Amino acid sequence: MTTDTPVATPASSSPLHAAVADDFAAVNRTIAEQLSSKVPLVEAISGYIVKSGGKRLRPLLVLLAARALGYGSEQHGGDKHITLATLIEFMHTSTLLHDDVVDESSLRRGKQTANDAWGNAPSVLVGDFLYSRSFQMMVDVGSMRIMAILSAATCIIAEGEVQQLTNIGNPSISEDDYFATIQGKTAQLFEAASQSGAVIAEATPEQEQALKLYGRYLGLAFQLVDDLLDYQGDAAAMGKNVGDDLAEGKPTLPLLRAMEKGTPEQAKLIRQAIRKGGLDQLDAVLEIVRTTGALDYTRARAEEMAAKALAQLEVLPPSEFRDTMEHLAHAAVERQT
Repeated sequence: MTTDTPVATPASSSPLHAAVADDFAAVNRTIAEQLSSKVPLVEAISGYIVKSGGKRLRPLLVLLAARALGYGSEQHGGDKHITLATLIEFMHTSTLLHDDVVDESSLRRGKQTANDAWGNAPSVLVGDFLYSRSFQMMVDVGSMRIMAILSAATCIIAEGEVQQLTNIGNPSISEDDYFATIQGKTAQLFEAASQSGAVIAEATPEQEQALKLYGRYLGLAFQLVDDLLDYQGDAAAMGKNVGDDLAEGKPTLPLLRAMEKGTPEQAKLIRQAIRKGGLDQLDAVLEIVRTTGALDYTRARAEEMAAKALAQLEVLPPSEFRDTMEHLAHAAVERQT
């Protein structure tokens, strides 16, 4: 694969980004500056994955949380929310690089993964570089409180990823086990993003806790819909194949619910499909998750999490930033990709 073709930086022109469009432009500039390395391969791989698309929800949460509390205004000036948003994007990107190696993925967001293009070893090492760069930038932010939040988050995220790995091929995990896993591997960075945005804006304890929970519930809603779309989404729109989770033997909520509500024969088929992995039983599994109401149940749980996220915003004063956070919670469960 050639590496000299420039890849466009993801657009930040969606309605969800409009309230912080100038901040997002600054984040994009900071990303470009911080990707600088004396090793060309580091720049090539990290630039490819950072610029390959995605909604950039985690840095968006930082910007919205900080702005909703007045950070960056005339009364409360500063631009450290830009550094914070950038480093959280780097943390997220590093997990993507590592995840694709662990999952042996060849496609993400409709594009070739870095590990498929350059190999596993460079992808892991560049992921390490991005993690390291993010901690350098935490020092620039200059807040021990934020350092504590984000360093703790990295440990929890790693534990969540390991837990998901140990869950593969195991159809006997509980729904509580599933939620604990997605809290660690997905919701934790959402939570850290919104909480750290509140901290940098010198939020009250009540506001900080509310924004922490907002990120947590938003992240849970987002992951629930991700797991739902794996069984009813559009492959072209998602940039991955329907049934990828089943192929990997991941016991996500649609499968857990289908086993609980299905007949003994249906439950047995799904258990075997999870243990075996692959897509030999995909059509049968798709039929079962539909007829047992497992997809409707998963969507209902996502809507429940979004409603909990929305309830946290009552501590914020009215603003376009709070309005955008409300829209974001709705968009998390309404999306098709």
